[in-house]
Amino acid sequence: MAKAKIQYSCTACGAIHNKWAGQCNDCGEWNTMSETIAAVVSNNRQGFAGKKGGARIQALEEIQMRADSRTPTRISELDRVLGGGLVHGSVTLIGGDPGIGKSTLLTQTLAKLSDELPCLYVTGEESLQQVGLRAHRLGLTDKGLKLLSETCVENIITLASEEKPKVIVIDSIQTVYTESLQSAPGAVAQVRESAAQLVRFAKQTGTALFLVGHVTKEGTLAGPRVLEHMVDTVLYFEGDPGERYRMIRAIKNRFGAVNELGIFAMTDEGLKTVSNPSAIFLSRHEEPVAGSIITVTREGSRPLLIELQALVDESHSSNPRRVCLGLDPNRLNMLLAVIHRHAGIAMFDQDVFINIVGGVRLTETSADTALILAALSSFRDRPLPNDVFTFGEIGLAGEIRPVPNGQERLREAAKHGFKTAIIPKANAPRRGEAIDGLEIIAVQRVSELIETAISL
Repeated sequence: MAKAKIQYSCTACGAIHNKWAGQCNDCGEWNTMSETIAAVVSNNRQGFAGKKGGARIQALEEIQMRADSRTPTRISELDRVLGGGLVHGSVTLIGGDPGIGKSTLLTQTLAKLSDELPCLYVTGEESLQQVGLRAHRLGLTDKGLKLLSETCVENIITLASEEKPKVIVIDSIQTVYTESLQSAPGAVAQVRESAAQLVRFAKQTGTALFLVGHVTKEGTLAGPRVLEHMVDTVLYFEGDPGERYRMIRAIKNRFGAVNELGIFAMTDEGLKTVSNPSAIFLSRHEEPVAGSIITVTREGSRPLLIELQALVDESHSSNPRRVCLGLDPNRLNMLLAVIHRHAGIAMFDQDVFINIVGGVRLTETSADTALILAALSSFRDRPLPNDVFTFGEIGLAGEIRPVPNGQERLREAAKHGFKTAIIPKANAPRRGEAIDGLEIIAVQRVSELIETAISL
């Protein structure tokens, strides 16, 4: 009997190496090498060379275009993140912290889809009794949902071929293994090969497939990075499992817009969609509070009103603290340098704390003006009016740059009762496009921004 060959695979990128090394030569990560047993390739596998009747080369004009048929999941926020519904033959990877609601959401989704499509829920982490208890708690026991407790990929595909479901959930991909490899479930090679077989089955049969993925302590999906490249859509659960509101963000989507955000509220009956997400991010203080201001950000195709809070206090250490929750700390340091250089306001001896209400993480630069005004309001202990909001990007030269979709942001704020907008001059409405009841203050420089805020 031939001796098993030992190889080393990178847990970050999945690269294979013949010997152990402290750093992966492909991705550059340190201490990610894990020992695995090389897969034995069968001799009867046919190669591509000389194969008859396979794929052929086609010209672009020969390809017949057809619209992807979508099936609504009847959960509006999930449909928004997926790009309008579930595409047949698509593979969706869902990741998130333990207990954040991945299994709950997918159980609810299959229960709603089972009324019109055959669905199969495959669990590798729980017993059928545990899944039944969750369905009973959610009030879904009267649905025609089919369950399967299995971890072998070959058995799952065989049973699915007989049952022929249109939607399958694999919970989770780290617990599934294939008999062609000798490594333990959850290993890099097992996750990659198991996912490849499931994706191949989904594409050949037109079955919509959901894969639940574990996350590491850094918040990234466990297993090889190639797993995210194999699937069509990657969704991440955001938020604290102990909080009520949970958010799903699309990181990758071949059938819709990326960075789309779906917002849910965890209740005793499962996850409920939030119809007006802007309302949950606004504190609506009875009286104006120093260090608080509203900005309008854009998540995917939807504008959201977000409250940005700042606390500026005298520092008693030689190295003042700069803490950001929901924003890039480097962005904060840059903006503090800008107002020092172009407005003469120095906060080098102050501790500055920034928080985005609701646990949202802002990735676009439209919150620059809000961050400066909130920090200035807290620094001088001068509250801004409750009906004022702002958005705009700030450059290193002290200019106020426009942001995309300015009109949509203005209309969203006006719908919630805001009266005054401090925005870049290039985003100001043109003649005939004014919004009733909304006063527009257009600024071009940081100095104008600060003077306008002081005069309110």
